[in-house]
This record gives sequence, structure tokens and C-alpha cells, in this order.
Amino acid sequence: MSSPNTSHTNRLAKATSPYLLQHQHNPVDWWQWGPDALAEAKRSNRPIMLSVGYAACHWCHVMAHESFEDEATAAVMNELFVNIKVDREERPDIDQIYMNALHLLGEQGGWPLTMFLTPAGEPVWGGTYFPPIAKFGRPAFSDILREVSRMFRDEPDKIEQNRAALLARLADKARPAGKVTIGIKELDAAAKQVGNMFDAVNGGMRGAPKFPQPFILEMLWRAGSRSGDEKFFETVEHSLDRMCEGGIYDHLGGGFSRYSVDERWLVPHFEKMLYDNALLLELLALVWQRSGNALFKTRAAETVRWLAREMTTPDGAFAASLDADSEGEEGKFYVWSENEIIELIGPEAAGFFSRFYDVTHYGNFEDHVILNRLKAPPRTPADEERLAALRAILLEARASRVRPGLDDKVLADWNGLMIAALTNAGVIFDEPSWIAMARRAFDFIAATMTKGDRLGHSYRAGTLLFPGLASDFTAMIRAAIALHEASGDHALLEKALIWQRTLDAHYTDPDTGGYYWSADDAGDLLLRPHSTSDDATPNPNSVAAQNLIRLAVLSGDDKWRDRADRLTENILSASAQNLFGHVALLNALDLRLRGAEIVVTGTESEALAQAALKLPFIERIVLRAPTANALPVTHPARDKIAAALNAAFVCVGEKCSLPVTDAHQLTVLLRSMHGE
Repeated sequence: MSSPNTSHTNRLAKATSPYLLQHQHNPVDWWQWGPDALAEAKRSNRPIMLSVGYAACHWCHVMAHESFEDEATAAVMNELFVNIKVDREERPDIDQIYMNALHLLGEQGGWPLTMFLTPAGEPVWGGTYFPPIAKFGRPAFSDILREVSRMFRDEPDKIEQNRAALLARLADKARPAGKVTIGIKELDAAAKQVGNMFDAVNGGMRGAPKFPQPFILEMLWRAGSRSGDEKFFETVEHSLDRMCEGGIYDHLGGGFSRYSVDERWLVPHFEKMLYDNALLLELLALVWQRSGNALFKTRAAETVRWLAREMTTPDGAFAASLDADSEGEEGKFYVWSENEIIELIGPEAAGFFSRFYDVTHYGNFEDHVILNRLKAPPRTPADEERLAALRAILLEARASRVRPGLDDKVLADWNGLMIAALTNAGVIFDEPSWIAMARRAFDFIAATMTKGDRLGHSYRAGTLLFPGLASDFTAMIRAAIALHEASGDHALLEKALIWQRTLDAHYTDPDTGGYYWSADDAGDLLLRPHSTSDDATPNPNSVAAQNLIRLAVLSGDDKWRDRADRLTENILSASAQNLFGHVALLNALDLRLRGAEIVVTGTESEALAQAALKLPFIERIVLRAPTANALPVTHPARDKIAAALNAAFVCVGEKCSLPVTDAHQLTVLLRSMHGE
């Protein structure tokens, strides 16, 4: 290979394309596509690095900032390649040729398109966005440049046959020795391991006691979405079905108990926690969205009615929990005898009811009856209507019993989980009243449980426990983001950003980029707790990771994504032997690698926004941008508005699509971008 021309010149200043002009000051020796560029490749016997994008492509800008504006990366590009930049809107013919080539290589398409060509312009290998450093199982862009160049130099006659060898070498580069790497491959392997631990008969993890563990079920659901493997979906649906029909669910009043003491979901530990019901409400909505199983929609609606009836404070926030005990006996409020039911509804109706709810003379739990439908026969619509009327009679009678104790303190973190759940479920089920409930609780906490920009943790009887915990900030930031996406209210995004900056200021561990549980000025602790493992609720570091990924899109500031990456890599690297204790963080990583970033532009695009919101909330981020003035000057979506009004711009896994103007096509596009 002869020496390259040493006088490196960026030639894009002569371009007419706004996209190419955006790159005219890069330190890269860019050429426009044309005979001069191809002649230089042949003259210097260097391969071509072809980069195709367009002005409104967010990840094109990210790659430009990370790599093409970087002097060290540009030096490698200039030494080893003839670098050609193409605006796909200006030259769709060139884009089509090499995008088709990428598809033939078995890769998913999208922009930025990065292709490596022979000096004659023949495609050899390529991809879309490449990161500046190896992360999440992806090789660094500079490693790719050097390895592709080496193969052109050392094995020019075999380069086409050696594509598999190239991929293997790059896979090694993506997982450097001595560094723990978690990417799509590892996420899939972990999900398979977890799936193998599930009870094929009763659902849930094998054995007893059985906890719902919604974020583990979410992990499997995400794996199904990634792989298309129906087994993951079936495992989640079966587990959720058994919980919804079991005694862990309150078939009269709604809501789920904390856990089941047996392996069948029959006998609950009867306390009801706000956070369990928040996480399960979201899961019910998510699974119903794909399965259409009416049971899940029914249970979601019943749980929200229970929340409104029994768990909502006069101020509109949500109480923490209901005790298991009443009159000194666990479960006494909830269990029945056959005779009690006969006395209330009569022998004939009781016989009918008993067949469906496991009511027997001797009971199914310590001589009592826990209502459940684990063995119920098939039901007709007429049966369901009659059963609903009988349940209402029993619920009214139960209300006269001595009630379990209500812990009516308002916890910011648990409320944040429920606010987000009501919002996400409300969007999916078209229940605006649920979103209104969420907003009322949010407004109470934002007004009453804060001092300046800081949150407290617990509020009761006019007393605020202050300062709050990292979990309060992360859950309430998540709530603000969910409400913002659902409504487009910019003030909610501003609140989320204010709380995120406060979280960073008072809770950050500078060594890892993660968060301590307690604030730096919480003076009554001997040391600051710093657990990263999930407990009954997702760890605040995991919630923070998802928040940061969403804030990067919604604010247009990539520093938030960089923080999420640092937090995720450091925690997962340190916890490689305990990945199953960090499932919620693995879910955040899935959002990072596969999440759909959807920017809806224009003042007449609400139908597109609603279609975007109907996509599964665990894998979409929706930004409304009606006009450029609605966004910060530095927000990349301003370019999208300039490029096309009343359109949706979609990026999935760091590659972007062309704009979409039809709501129906939005779903089709996302399926294709996910490889479905």
C-alpha cells in the first residue's frame, strides 16, 4: 500500500448540502462522493470509509461529535482511509446501493451508515453507529478502523472470504481482556438462565415463598422483544395469570398482597404494599398490550379502584401500606367460611360462587377460605356478570369488619413508582382519569414534600422527614418524565432536570458515577449506605440509569447518556458475579441499547404523538417538538423541525430512520428497526 497524501484537507466547505457543511470543520480529510475521491483511493491504494447521514439524524451528530471532531480518531482515519461523507437526502442513489449492501451482509440498516469499501468502491463490511470506546459488547471505532485497514493491507486477496474472521477479531476487540463486558449477548444469556429458574406449572420462580418480582418478569419480557422467542412471553404471561387468579390477589377489593407463602400463589402474606401494586400495575398494562388478555386489563382496573378507594390520602397522594393483621390475626379481614357466604347470598348462589372461587366446607387455609380461581372452570360472559354482582355483595359485607391498619404516611419514592405506573398504564388503557390521579399525587409531593430543589422522604400529619433518599429523587424523576411524555408539559421535564441536578450534587459517588442512598449532609449516619443490588423495589442506581437515558433524549444533552453509561459499566463490572441482583440495571441497559427515541415535530402531529405513546413504554422515549422555539438552542431536534414538519423521527439502538408522517407506519417502522 503506497503512502497516503500527507496534505490533509477537509473539502466539504465547497459543498451545498447543509449536512455536509456541518462537517466542514472536522479534522477529518473528508471528500465528497465523486471521481476525484475514487481516484485518490486507487492512487493511494487505501480503502474507503464511507459515512452516510442526514441533517436531522441524531446519532449521526453524536458520532460526529465523538469521533469525527476528535483529533486522535481523525488522524487514524486520515492515515488509513480515503474518507467520503454523503448526504443521503442529496444522494439517495449512493445511499441505496450501500444500505442494500449492509442488509446483504446480514446487518440491520439505519443512519449513520458506516461502510468500508475497496478502492474501487466495492462494499466489504459496515454497520451504523460505532462508539469511540469499546462498550456494552461493541468495539471502539478506532479498533474497527485499524482492523479493517490491517485486513486490506495484509490479506487483500482474501478480504471478502475473511469477513467472518474480521467479525471474530472485532468481537474480541469489543470484549477486551481484563474488562467485564455486558452487551446484548450477555443480556440474552442472563435472561435464558433466569427463564430456566421459573416454575412451569405454577409460574414465578420455583419453590416457596413466591414473590411477584415484576422487574425480573420485565427482564424476560424484554428478552422476548429482543429475540422474538415466544417462550419468554409465555413464561411472563403464565406467571402473571397465576398471580391474578391466585389468593395473592384480593378478588373482592382488588390489589395484590406482598407475597405467597406457598408455591401455588394460594396463601398470601396478607399485607398490601404500595410499591408492589405499582410495579404490577405497569406489568399488567405492558403484557396486556401484546397479549390482549382481558384478565390483565380487569386486574389493572380493579387495582386502581382499590388504590382510589383505600390508599389515597385526602391530599391526593398514596398511603404506604395495609397491614396483614386485624384483631390480632393475620388475614382475618380477608378470609371466609362457607357458612358466611351462604348466609349472605343464599345456598343456590353460594353453590354457584363456590365452584369458581374454591369455597369448601373445610376451607383451603387453616379451616378458612381464601378466595381464588386457580382451579376455576371456564366462565361465560353471563357467568362473569353474575359473579361480579355476588362479589359486590361480599365486598360490602366485608367492609363492616374490623379493617387492617393503614400506614398512611406518604413516601416520595413509593409514590413516584405509583405515579409512573398510573401514567404508563393510563396511556395504554386510554384511562385519562388514572393520569389525572397521578398528576394530583405528583403535585402534592412537589409542593409539600420539598424544600427548595430538594425532596423529603416521608410526610405525615404535617411533618416532613428531610432530607430525602436517592430513591426518592430517582422515583420522582421517573414520575415526572412519565407524566411529561404523556402530556408534553414542559414544566414537568424542567422539574425532572432540577431534581436530577440536585441528586448529582448531593448523592453522587465520584469514584463510580453511582449514587449513595443518603445525602452528603445527612448528619445522623455513621456511614453512607451504597448498595447497588435490587431489593423489593428496583435499586435507585438502576432507576437513575433509565432516567438519565430518557433525559438525554428529552433535553438534547448527551452528558446525561454519558453519565448513564459510566454508572452502568462501573456497577455491572463490579457486580459481574451477581448480575441477578442487578436485574433492574440490566433492564436499563436494554433501554440504552434498544430504546426507540421518537421525536414528533410540528403543530399538527398529535396523532403521531399518540401512536408513539402507544408503543411499549419500556422501550420508547417520546419527545414532542411542535416548534423549534419549544426546544433549547442546542437541542438536535431543532434540525429535525427544520427538515420536516408534522413528522416523527425515530432512532433505535443508535441508528436513525427516515421521517414518518403516517401514524400506522410508525409501528411498522419500529418493528422493522428491531428486526421483527
